[in-house]
Amino acid sequence: MPNRRLNLVFLWHMHQPDYRDHVSGEYLLPWVYLHAIKDYADMADHLERHPAIRAVVNFVPVLLDQIEDYCRQVESGDIRDPLLRLLAIPDLAHIDAAGRKLLLDACFRSNYRTMLAPFPRYRRLHDLYQRLAPEGEAALAYLSGSYFTDLVTWYHLAWIGETERRRRPLIAELMNKAEGYSAADRQALLQLIGDILKNLVPRYRALQERGQIELSATPETHPLSPLLLDFHSARESIPRAPLPEADAYPGGQQRLAAHIEAARASHARRFGAAPVGMWPAEGAVSSAVAQQLAEHGCAWIASSEGVLRSSLARHGGNPHHAAYRPWKLASAPNITLFFRDERLSDLIGFEYAKWHGRDAAQHMVGQLEGILADSAPDESPVVSIILDGENAWEHYPYNAYFFFEDLYGLLENHSRIRTTTFAEILAQPAPENPAQLSGLAAGSWVYGTLSTWIGDPEKNRAWDLLCAAKQSYDAALASGCLTPEETVAAERQLAICESSDWFWWFGDYNPSQAVANFDHLYRRNLANLYHLLKLPPPAQLDLPISKGSDTATTDGTMRRALEHHS
Repeated sequence: MPNRRLNLVFLWHMHQPDYRDHVSGEYLLPWVYLHAIKDYADMADHLERHPAIRAVVNFVPVLLDQIEDYCRQVESGDIRDPLLRLLAIPDLAHIDAAGRKLLLDACFRSNYRTMLAPFPRYRRLHDLYQRLAPEGEAALAYLSGSYFTDLVTWYHLAWIGETERRRRPLIAELMNKAEGYSAADRQALLQLIGDILKNLVPRYRALQERGQIELSATPETHPLSPLLLDFHSARESIPRAPLPEADAYPGGQQRLAAHIEAARASHARRFGAAPVGMWPAEGAVSSAVAQQLAEHGCAWIASSEGVLRSSLARHGGNPHHAAYRPWKLASAPNITLFFRDERLSDLIGFEYAKWHGRDAAQHMVGQLEGILADSAPDESPVVSIILDGENAWEHYPYNAYFFFEDLYGLLENHSRIRTTTFAEILAQPAPENPAQLSGLAAGSWVYGTLSTWIGDPEKNRAWDLLCAAKQSYDAALASGCLTPEETVAAERQLAICESSDWFWWFGDYNPSQAVANFDHLYRRNLANLYHLLKLPPPAQLDLPISKGSDTATTDGTMRRALEHHS
């Protein structure tokens, strides 16, 4: 068939968990605004420069909530992120010891090869710190206010996206200045950061309105949907997986429904209409999750190839090129399922950063051409490349600018590869004929299992603490002791506690200091839920869940967990 083409769908998933301490209002980690000014801005610009490229961009509502909150902080001057606040302080000569320590802990945690070493003056600040640090606090006390002024400025300059550097004269001016930054310089940089943040949602909405991208969503705070519905779903991929003491999460079906509806309302408010489809948090699905999403109007969902393999193994089916077509589920016929190509997605996420950009782009296109050549003569394969739209790029030179310039450039001129979106595929007059799946095995895009969020003793304990808090929540609502406003606040706090990110971090395979921070924030969120319910938090929330957690982690600071971000 001479006109046969490969349909290529990129889905870029944008997510950061809620880093706010909702008691103090302070941010404990800065990754929302840092990824926004670097990665979310760059990913929009790559698409704007290549208007023939189609893609799906997925935003989690809790991320957008925080971006909007940062916009308000910059506009009002009431900055509640400690690191951003230090950028704005007029005189860093008199900051306290905690502020000095925060800057030294935070401002060298960038990728050294791509975000620090290329800038000689920034590298000099690093080298000076490296010489003094072994001598302890007494030696570090000699660092001046000018040192910290230059350090916090360079850190933020390094986190500005490559496309913003190329379009913003202020960034070039500040980089050329190199040192001796004034309060006016830093205030101008702060306002530029605010401008980037303020324009993100309008830029993506404009891309959608001109038909170039599809915007999709994830349930509100990124909950692990199959486990909200059924802890035992973890045993569909790992039959003997240890489970929490609680038999099930109380009222999980209603809670998932609330997350889905909140996400659809959030998406409609920001982008003009509810999303056509959703990327469930972590690509985690089950038959029950698919059914519930279908009931709430989702036309498509996506997961990963490992889930499809498990489903075919359990329920029968031909695995050859199985991921390169849409699927229908017998128990949820109104929803279409797509599955990510794990190998190609992981090449972008983990391998191509080591390659020259043009070589990586040509290799990817060659892989796609090979898939098309290997497909049946009457098939037009649908290849889904799905990965985070944020975490990989700092490992690339120039934040992957040249990789995207080459990849998108090759694809927009390719005669047999068509970039598209899931909604566009479903809207075709003769859409790709979906295959039928009799059942969907519960799993995620991590190993095709749910083991990253349940099964470990610490993860299971975190679930049991959440289940106990949810029972208290249900009892408080049933008693009628909360006003309507108090009920809304308690439900919002519960949603934050239900995020998948807390459970991801528990376990001995993550950096201990990062685990300590998330352990602390998770327990603080649970304690705040009890306070909102007018109940004393249980004493066990004072004790770390993780054996390796640092019990000295303090409120309102970022500590050393900056070494590894979500």
